[in-house]
Amino acid sequence: MIASSDSFAPTPAPDPLHAGFLRLLPRIRLHAQIYFRDVKCPQRKEEAVAETVALAWKWYRSLAEKGRDAADFVTAFVSYAARAVRSGRRACGQEKSRDVMSPLAQQRYGFTVEALAISTRRPFEDIHALVRGQQALDAYEERLADNGVTPPPDAAAFRIDFPQFLASLTERDRDLAMYLSLGHQGKKAASKFGVSPGRVTQLRQRWCHEWRRCQGDAGDTAPHS
Repeated sequence: MIASSDSFAPTPAPDPLHAGFLRLLPRIRLHAQIYFRDVKCPQRKEEAVAETVALAWKWYRSLAEKGRDAADFVTAFVSYAARAVRSGRRACGQEKSRDVMSPLAQQRYGFTVEALAISTRRPFEDIHALVRGQQALDAYEERLADNGVTPPPDAAAFRIDFPQFLASLTERDRDLAMYLSLGHQGKKAASKFGVSPGRVTQLRQRWCHEWRRCQGDAGDTAPHS
C-alpha cells in the first residue's frame, strides 16, 4: 500500500484574527443574553444576540486593521455592541425607525404589533366554545375588510380623530363604545356592563352629539345625559 501524498499535507494554520475573536465569543454571547433578557419573544431575543455577535465581529476586524485589540477593553467593547443593536444598528445597516414592523420603531413610539384574531389562526374549539362565537368573529373580520365606499381622505381623518375621541371617554365608556361598535345590541351591552338599557341609549345619543361637535357640526343639539 502506497500512502497518498495528500496524507502528508500540512494542516493550515488557523487565522489569528478569527482565533482571537473566538476567544471572546462566549463572553459576547453571555453579555448579549443578559442585556436582552427583557425581550420576551425567544426568536427576537436570539436575533438580537446574533446581531450583537455579527456587529462585534465587524468591529473587531475594523479595530484589528487599525492595530488595536478589542480584548484589551472587552467589557466596553461588548457593551457598545449590544447597545448599538438595541438602538437599531445591524451588521448590514441601520433599522428604519419608521417601519412599524421594526422593533426599534415599536420601542421608540411605544406600540406593539400582534397577529389579528382571524379565524384561520384560531382553533375551532376556541371559536365555538362561546355562544355565537363564529358570528362575533365574522362581524369583527367584516369591519377589518377594505372599505371601498368611504373616500380615502375621510377614512384617514377618521383613523386620526376616532382614537382621540375614545381617549376622551372613561375606561368603562370606552369599552362599552367599542363593544357597541361591533354590532352588539343595547340590551346585551347593558347586561354586560351593568347599566340599564335606557342608560345605553342616553350614552349613544351623547356620544353622537360629542362626535358631531368634534367634527365641527355646530347645528347638533346636545341631548340630556
